[in-house]
Amino acid sequence: MVLELKTPPDATSHGLREVAPHFLSYALSFTVVAIMWVNHHHIMQKVESVDNRLLWSNNVLLFAMSLIPFATAYVGEHYEDALPVAFFGAIMVLCGLSFTSFRFAAVARYPKGKALKMFHLKDIISSTAYILSIPLAFVNVYVSFFIYVAVAVIYFLPGGKSEEHS
Repeated sequence: MVLELKTPPDATSHGLREVAPHFLSYALSFTVVAIMWVNHHHIMQKVESVDNRLLWSNNVLLFAMSLIPFATAYVGEHYEDALPVAFFGAIMVLCGLSFTSFRFAAVARYPKGKALKMFHLKDIISSTAYILSIPLAFVNVYVSFFIYVAVAVIYFLPGGKSEEHS
């Protein structure tokens, strides 16, 4: 991720609090990217061959993910304003939809008998939550932040059968 984290303006707790929103938004974004990277890796392990559909869906996913640092910086700078928080949610929705498209393209390239469930409960929950976070940011930005963190936490909770064993 290309995102500049600046040091506090002074060596006090107040200075540290000033940069906390930037650091926290970075940590959240890094976690989201890491989750997507791990899932991407699990999916690609089963792909037998690559076609244009898979390559282009992967490029769309990479484009969506490349917007994360911009959204992260925007929300880190204006974390109490609804528009940047909603914009962050919109980028998360774009990433989620792009990942779903990538998943469809990848599953089509799996060997017979190694089908991956097209939709996982976590995918449905996260997509729905991200969509809800956009209008909720205009009600209370902290509700949207709660959603962003909760979605990340969901991926660390044990779930049914993992993709590795599908």
